[in-house]
Amino acid sequence: MQESYLHELLKVDDQEIRLTEKQAHILAAAIEIFAEKGYAATATSEIAKRAGVAEGTIFRHYPAKKDLLLAIVKPGVLKFAVPVFASNMVEHIFNREFDGFEDLLSVFIYNRLDFARQNVAILRIVLQEFAFHPEIKKTVEESFLEQVYPKIKETITGFQKAGRLKQMPLKTMVRCIVSPILGFIITRFILNPDAEWDEEQEVDNIISFIMKGIEAEA
Repeated sequence: MQESYLHELLKVDDQEIRLTEKQAHILAAAIEIFAEKGYAATATSEIAKRAGVAEGTIFRHYPAKKDLLLAIVKPGVLKFAVPVFASNMVEHIFNREFDGFEDLLSVFIYNRLDFARQNVAILRIVLQEFAFHPEIKKTVEESFLEQVYPKIKETITGFQKAGRLKQMPLKTMVRCIVSPILGFIITRFILNPDAEWDEEQEVDNIISFIMKGIEAEA
């Protein structure tokens, strides 16, 4: 995971960010420990030990522990993963014709499961720190509102006009759809990752649950 993540970190905004070997080790160690213990419970001395560097080396590159967190989350997830995910989601999910809303939900859920599976450590860090760092929260929210929400609105409105979905407020509709999906992903990869999961059956159950709440009556 670390090598893949750091590789993407080097390409933020199509500009190469050159890291020294020590910086790369520091970031990789920080990702591991932040994901394991959380930001607040992690000491820079632990990161230094796992990275194989002196603690002073960390502070030469990152004056404060918060700078190290943002060096991981903000450039990597917020400038790369979230905007690219947003544009890719619009391109690969919403810019398609579906026979029914159930088909769209299926593609969307499996898309997000694959994303989460490949980025569990980063997902854990973002979930842990989202509420405590306004910079992270603001960037994620802006990305969603600017790049994803308009396409969601267009798609749902189209199904409503066709009489396929209930005429409920859009924000309520989005909450009804997103909450069970997000809950499943968090449980699947963060809260109970070692359980025996039948993902196909779980996805079918989630889609059925969502559709019972939002599908227009025949």
